[in-house]
Amino acid sequence: MPTSSNPSRIAIVTGGSRGLGRNTVIHLARRGVDSIFTYHSNRKEADAVVAAVAETGRRAIALPLDTGNTALFADFALAVQKALAELGAERFDYLVNNAGTSLHKPFEQTTEDELDGIYNVHFKGVFFLTQKLLPLLNDGGRIVNISSGLARFSFPGSSAYASMKGAVEVLTRYLAKELGPRGIAVNTVAPGAIATDFSGGIVRDNPELNQQIAGLTALGRVGEADDIGPMIAALLSEDNRWVNAQRIEVSGGMLV
Repeated sequence: MPTSSNPSRIAIVTGGSRGLGRNTVIHLARRGVDSIFTYHSNRKEADAVVAAVAETGRRAIALPLDTGNTALFADFALAVQKALAELGAERFDYLVNNAGTSLHKPFEQTTEDELDGIYNVHFKGVFFLTQKLLPLLNDGGRIVNISSGLARFSFPGSSAYASMKGAVEVLTRYLAKELGPRGIAVNTVAPGAIATDFSGGIVRDNPELNQQIAGLTALGRVGEADDIGPMIAALLSEDNRWVNAQRIEVSGGMLV
């Protein structure tokens, strides 16, 4: 695997056009890492991330992908190979499974279709996209799966979403064990409530909820995207090469 001084390290970040994914791509670039990132539909936002990365002197390539549709993954892997060639590589070093959708609905009212939608994006998609990309991941590489503080504490209306994040946390430990012979470390990062446009910007734009969460957090505020992206970039660095099979909550001490 390339050392921290080698400029050829490459990350794949799903959902990299906005929020935590965007922040992660930019902070990886600041550490000398190029990225291939996915976006769902907003090409303009994706282009803005590519431009922001270029300002750091690194490169990013945006590829469209619905991470909840496994039928697209074979073609996506081919697109990744082409993108890697553009970056002068055959394989990549880091995978960040970040893309996600939200669902805030009481358990009794959640429909089968809604549960399937959350499952497809947050668990099935993570499972099979990782599987499809493994042949392109360098030995000694790293995987970060994004979970949520909601897998540890409970807020009404999040049963479906949080359950899938819990499944991802279990998957992380199994991947760490099974991919260990290749020297691949796999960890979970679990953000707390973050003020982004996720879930319609509910944490960012609802002053009452924002204040409530701040009161439940030891550091006295809600999180920002810039609290998470640098942490993920740091976790992927050589400084943290011996961290493996861990769930790392980045919530400012929410509900401790």
